[in-house]
Amino acid sequence: MAGNEWLNGYLEAILDAGPKQPLRLRDRNNFSFSALKQLVVRSAAAAGGGGVERYSPTKYFVEEVVSRFDDADLHKTWTKVVATRNRQERNNRLENMCWRIWHLARKKKQIQWEEAQRLSKKRREREQRSKDAAEDISELSEGEKVEPPKDSMPRINSEMKMWSEDDQDGKSKHLYIVLISLHGLIRGENMELGRDSDTGGQVKYVVELARALAATNGVYRVDLLTRQISSPDVDWTYGEPVEMLTRLSDVDRSTNNDGCGAYIIRLPCGPRERYIPKESLWPHIPEFVDRALAHIANVSRVLADQVAEVDGGGGGGGRPIWPYVIHGHYADAGEVAARLAGLLNVPMVMTGHSLGRNKLEQLLKQGRVSREDINSTYRIMRRIEGEEVALDAAEMVVTSTRQEIEEQWGLYDGFDLKLERKLRVRRRRGVGCLGRHMPRMVVIPPGMDFSYVNTQELMEGDGDLSSLIGSDGAQTRRDLPPIWSEIMRFFTNPHKPTILALSRPDPKKNVMTLLKAFGECSRLRELANLTLILGNRDDIEDMSGSSAAVLTTVLKLIDRYDLYGLVAYPKHHKQSDVPHIYRLAAKTKGVFINPALVEPFGLTLIEAAAYGLPVVATKNGGPVDILKVLNNGVLVDPHDQSAISDALLKLVADKSLWFDCRRNGLKNIHRFSWPEHCRSYLSHVDHCRALSGHPSSSPCLDLPPAAAAAALEPMSESLRDVGDDLSLRFSLDAPLDLANPPTANSDMGPAAVLEALRRHRYSPHAAAAVNDHAPGRRQRLVVVAIDCYSEDGRPALSDLRRVLDAAMAVGRGRVGYVFATGSTTAEAVEALKCCHVDPGEFDALVCGSGSDVYYPWRDPPEDVDYGEHVEYKWPAEHVKSAVPRLARLDEAPEGDLTVDDAACRPHCLAYSVKAVDRVRKIDAIRQRLRMRGFRCNLVYTRASTRLNVVPLFASRASALRYLSIRWGVDLSKIMVLVGEKGDTDHEQLFPGMHRTLVVKDLVAHGSEKLLRDEDNYEIEDVVPTHSSDVVSIPQDRIASEITSFMEKF
Repeated sequence: MAGNEWLNGYLEAILDAGPKQPLRLRDRNNFSFSALKQLVVRSAAAAGGGGVERYSPTKYFVEEVVSRFDDADLHKTWTKVVATRNRQERNNRLENMCWRIWHLARKKKQIQWEEAQRLSKKRREREQRSKDAAEDISELSEGEKVEPPKDSMPRINSEMKMWSEDDQDGKSKHLYIVLISLHGLIRGENMELGRDSDTGGQVKYVVELARALAATNGVYRVDLLTRQISSPDVDWTYGEPVEMLTRLSDVDRSTNNDGCGAYIIRLPCGPRERYIPKESLWPHIPEFVDRALAHIANVSRVLADQVAEVDGGGGGGGRPIWPYVIHGHYADAGEVAARLAGLLNVPMVMTGHSLGRNKLEQLLKQGRVSREDINSTYRIMRRIEGEEVALDAAEMVVTSTRQEIEEQWGLYDGFDLKLERKLRVRRRRGVGCLGRHMPRMVVIPPGMDFSYVNTQELMEGDGDLSSLIGSDGAQTRRDLPPIWSEIMRFFTNPHKPTILALSRPDPKKNVMTLLKAFGECSRLRELANLTLILGNRDDIEDMSGSSAAVLTTVLKLIDRYDLYGLVAYPKHHKQSDVPHIYRLAAKTKGVFINPALVEPFGLTLIEAAAYGLPVVATKNGGPVDILKVLNNGVLVDPHDQSAISDALLKLVADKSLWFDCRRNGLKNIHRFSWPEHCRSYLSHVDHCRALSGHPSSSPCLDLPPAAAAAALEPMSESLRDVGDDLSLRFSLDAPLDLANPPTANSDMGPAAVLEALRRHRYSPHAAAAVNDHAPGRRQRLVVVAIDCYSEDGRPALSDLRRVLDAAMAVGRGRVGYVFATGSTTAEAVEALKCCHVDPGEFDALVCGSGSDVYYPWRDPPEDVDYGEHVEYKWPAEHVKSAVPRLARLDEAPEGDLTVDDAACRPHCLAYSVKAVDRVRKIDAIRQRLRMRGFRCNLVYTRASTRLNVVPLFASRASALRYLSIRWGVDLSKIMVLVGEKGDTDHEQLFPGMHRTLVVKDLVAHGSEKLLRDEDNYEIEDVVPTHSSDVVSIPQDRIASEITSFMEKF
């Protein structure tokens, strides 16, 4: 069996490791097919970078056999075992296992083929949708014969002005900037980079960005929002609510001395007692948004007082300083930033760092795991939707490279490079964009803090180690960094040039190919040593599956090529040791290498150049742009071992080339400094704000809570002291026109309802309630958001009346009531009157799926400010004719979905649905609208008989948070009543800081079946499964729950 020795060794290893493997097999003498399949699926999932399984030798060896060897080799081994069959137990087990693994390998090929076919079908469908979308937007280019830009990147800054720290009046801008990085362990000092797959370069990037922005003139304060973790498994510092980052002005007097610095703000989110990976954070995002909203509102008002005092105007009474920009990092924080930007009406910026669609395609191409397993392991569909939501709201997307724009963001429904160019040209020419919006992609390379670089040593050329270390490796100076001795103890000759690789132990970092290239090139082994800094570890068996597999393979390869004395792989290092590691490599005239399969940017390449190290880097991704600027190294194919060894040998052996690369890197490194990054970043943000015409925050949000409440108080309260004004007195004594409730067949339209509400006067009962606690001043709210409809879409009045009677029986006058519905205002008023409930008893009516807010107790009742608040990016009439065509299935007749003009409002387009089985689901319609540049929110309501299309930032959940800001109500003092079923926005009302009561057996007909396709994410990714704030109750407990809610506060 020549050539099968490695396979035989792996099979023997599986037998030896069998009793230790974690699956509970009934018969350890036999490996079942299902058990082996579980091993491969779980190990492959862990190898993708997100696994949390403990390392298992059995998993590793099974994966090696299935992935590395052809089924023909397995069949040969099985044939030999059968031919030499005997009665020994081990031989029987080996025969059985060979057959089962051979069968599993063939099954894997079948799965790969099926996934390839499915992926090809999906790609063809997407291409067809893109083609249809391109035909739809052809109208944008009519009469716009524009020469294509000559440069490869879309130029977005031809008229961009560089950042100025002062405004037009010469005063400092006093900007407040909010950064969000939700997952990972974030702190200012001693960052635990590489601790797990969630704590990588992004953590360092956002911390240093916060410091650098705070040091920029014109920036007053920077907050970096992240999750608070109070767990015994992590350091106590991650549980501290506030951490002030060291300001650069403390060490550099030329930087911003007027601001109050940068802060890490840790907000509780999800389980507080344990650290959870990013894949499990999705259902807790609304809670984080609520806490972030409260924090930003408080800080904005405090900053107003501080700035007023600094400017000499005295403290108090200033206009709140709302964030200049909210910047989300990664998909989860991108969705948080999108929601906050919509609630506060401030610009939003997104940085992806790594993207879900790209990862999904890579995993499917590997063929190891099915789409279903990928989705369950990584919550990949939820992540992709989070990125799409961020694209919907973003003014600007910051990327590191052109490749990220063209090859990664181009995979998303919400971004099309050709459409973005067309819209940009139209804006420059002053031509309307027909309701379409596309985020602007800008390339801004990450910066670096050069304060740790010893300029004097670099000017001296770093010398060599002979003056510091003796020929036996002993240090001749006592002040040398301890990490040096930790690395050099591995080497037989520590004076040889060091090839340095620094990354997480992740399969994507491709360290195994580097080791093979080093081990198989004898000349390279003679000339150089190899240092591998692969995170921190105590015991490989305690690490996650992917990390353990990489490190185990590293040790095996070192042993295979007998690289002892040539390769260093220390177990521990601190973040403060990293500069010393670079310096050690530079002193040995070494080379830094990044051999990753794909590198989104490559920050380590910039760090290495700052310490005078030439580099060898992958040609896939960001290193292409970095080396074009620095000109200090060689690009290689990461799959080509010979190319890697040749490039390393070239730089190590040719000292003239080594010094040329060193000088080039040091000469050009300033282009990646943090001050340069911040100037470019703020210039682009300022340019985007000017071009997009993004509004400032809503006027009502600029009022402090007391003033807002005073502005909103009812006429009977606000005019108490002006009784001498007869005209006002008469206006208050207007007759009541709502005494007779309208019937179901009445013609009361929106105009009639508004007129009636304007002239409405409170009944004595309602007036007494108002005198106790005026609407807009109550600090506790009960929101009735139960969607009670019959099968034909008409209100189920008997069910609604039972809920309203129970809910309002105990709280009248002491709590405020809000009625939230997908119906129009006229329909809501009619339903309330038919239930014998006076609309004036509600503090607010949220109608049209969150598109309109009305205050029945004041004149005029409509909230004009809210209309302006949600207006941004609203395509209005431009999308009206497109929706029926995109929402109907291809074979459906036009009459199945038509415009319902009677239910349309300025911020709500309503469509009547005749056949539920012949219309598309919400996610499919939204996808088609996104591909055409339309940014909308869509809701099926009234038991799937109506489709509401509303502005992007409008929803029932958002309207409640708008009211909480305007009235100064703590979200924890809001209770929301929902049913077990409801409109398609029903699930958005569950999570958050408020308390949610799910009333059982009340709603018989909902619309949720038209929300998502089966292969999309589940409700468990939206609503926390074990939340004390979401409680299911029977109908007879509504009143008691509201009573206890009132007593709690």
